[in-house]
Amino acid sequence: MDWSSGLLVLFWLSLSRIPEIYGYKIGVGIADITGPPAEVAFMGYANPEQKGGGLHLRQFSRAFIIEDGSSRMVFVSADCGMMGTFLRKEVLRRLQSKLGNLYTIDNVMLSGTHTHSTPGGFLMDLLFDLNSWGFVPETFEAYASGITRSILRAHGRMVQGDVQYSRGEIQMANINRSPTSYLRNPPEERARYASDVDKTFSQLKFFRKDGLPLGVITWFAVHPTSMNNTNKLVSSDNVGLASIMFEQRVNKEFTNLIGKGPFVAAFASSNLGDVSPNIAGPRCVLSGGPCDAYTSSCPDKKDKCIAFGPGRDMFESTHIIATRIMESAWDTWKSKGQLLNGKVSVVHQYVDMPSRNVPYRNPKTGEVSMVRGCSPAMGYSFAAGTTDGPGAFSFKQGTTTTNPLWNALTDLLAEPTPELIACHAPKPILLATGLMNFPVQWQPAIVSTQLGQIGPIKIACVPGEFTTMSGRRLRKMLAEATAVSPEQVIVAGLCNTYSDYITTPEEYQAQRYEAASTIYGPYTLPIYINQYKALAGHLKYGTKPDPGPDPPESFSDLVSLLPPVIWDMAGWGKQFGDVISQPREEARPGETVSAVFVSGHPRNNFQTEGTYLTVEKLGKDDKWDVVATDANWETRFIWTRGSKILGTSTAEVRWDIPLETKPGMYRIRHFGHFKNFLSSITPYEGTSMPFKVVR
Repeated sequence: MDWSSGLLVLFWLSLSRIPEIYGYKIGVGIADITGPPAEVAFMGYANPEQKGGGLHLRQFSRAFIIEDGSSRMVFVSADCGMMGTFLRKEVLRRLQSKLGNLYTIDNVMLSGTHTHSTPGGFLMDLLFDLNSWGFVPETFEAYASGITRSILRAHGRMVQGDVQYSRGEIQMANINRSPTSYLRNPPEERARYASDVDKTFSQLKFFRKDGLPLGVITWFAVHPTSMNNTNKLVSSDNVGLASIMFEQRVNKEFTNLIGKGPFVAAFASSNLGDVSPNIAGPRCVLSGGPCDAYTSSCPDKKDKCIAFGPGRDMFESTHIIATRIMESAWDTWKSKGQLLNGKVSVVHQYVDMPSRNVPYRNPKTGEVSMVRGCSPAMGYSFAAGTTDGPGAFSFKQGTTTTNPLWNALTDLLAEPTPELIACHAPKPILLATGLMNFPVQWQPAIVSTQLGQIGPIKIACVPGEFTTMSGRRLRKMLAEATAVSPEQVIVAGLCNTYSDYITTPEEYQAQRYEAASTIYGPYTLPIYINQYKALAGHLKYGTKPDPGPDPPESFSDLVSLLPPVIWDMAGWGKQFGDVISQPREEARPGETVSAVFVSGHPRNNFQTEGTYLTVEKLGKDDKWDVVATDANWETRFIWTRGSKILGTSTAEVRWDIPLETKPGMYRIRHFGHFKNFLSSITPYEGTSMPFKVVR
């Protein structure tokens, strides 16, 4: 072989290795997924009184695509309670109608942030949709169309770029809300970790080839429950605000136009099952005394054990936690991370959890035996709620015995069999949801499991809320199975399917809320560890697992009892958009101004990719410039029903004037739609009198 032919061979070999050496093709996208902000119950706390009454922060879907030249992976973090099997299927159906088989069930990961202050009714498993009076098509459509739109935008913006990986630490932002359960884990295992929650986070950074920053994903374990169960304004909570703050810092020209800038920052969920942002800890609200550590109850039955955040109220607590999360992530963002090289690949498989039998080694005795999954069931402590949001009635966490009265009531729905009771022990079964299939299934038996890699980094897309130690065990196993360090394994929570909680077998014995909500029994975690180990083998050898059993679809049997908007009326002598309460003539930074408008029902139109309000400043040439929308932290859109029969309502727009606000003339505007007696929907708008902001 002469030198020229040898150089030619080397040249072609170098071309074949371009994706591995020089980076990836990447794309980022963001889209508005805000659901119905009024009279639809929120998903999270299961409090039927917590229905939407307006909007504080818009919901967004943030999409990231990575391609190595031969395969690609999509990761989406959406500002909603969680992800559902059938919502994901609908997104995939819409993607395939646009782009063919480029994005499939195998390579698309959809994760919910787990905010508890967004509309429910989209999961199609009846237990999860009960609180919203069944399936809510408006929520489902807002989420499906918005998530799809974010992925399409990321797809349309794909460029050659680099991906970096970093780790960081956040202090004073999370605590364990079930510490007595965590202490059930072996002491030698707990000794390997400095805290009973993960203080570290994982971060992927996306840069265009010329160094232009495109986006970032930060996975950190914390519940977005800084906004408590009395909140009635749609909110993406602490992690959603952290995303907004990060994007505002990079998208300097889009500071007042949230969700419109080119840079996309996601704060995604991880193993947050037992992790709370309410770092002041729980206390008995009426007495101010400590709660019982095991049952999270108070001596006085009328008292409630509730955990509180670091602020004076839930809004300030949300802002404090969001700021701590964002600033720590920002510090890590500024430092150079590990430049990733290597293959992008993803494997996916549906699993029928109750039918699984896996080997399990007892950590106390060392003996290995076969264990199995159970048909779904919820325990008594599920009804007790958590210290982030207590439940109703007299249920307590840590309950391991049944009550004849409650058994008699719940057995009317489905009476648990002796086999089911034995399978779930020591959980006392309150709801045998796996036996309840009318009119549709109440909880899933078949779940999505998915594992991806970007070079050395592994991303486990898990279908529920893994507790701190459950996530640590999964990371450890995957690190060993794929020959990387645990720090290179990411647990992406609430991903593709929602199947409640996943505790360790030891934590399960305590039967606090998380254990009572571990629906496949005490060996749920060992089954998942066995499953993800198998997926790791497929990744390692480049093989594809069989798809597994397809989840049952029963769309025709869905129950939807939420009343529609019948009509709107402005009221005698009024027009929609009229201002019935003007802002005061003069205000200062740090103060709050508001205006109240005659409004239509917000469910007539969600103002998708738009806004229900603007705050505007008079600029040059008498032009009004937008300084804030309903997606900004400093604004609140508060909708109040007047007469249900007449269909009257009002909308209050509040603006907490930021301290850095420049002096000048300002005004408040409201945008909405009303429905007339013929069901025709018409847009309207209203504008307040100008007011002056002075120093």
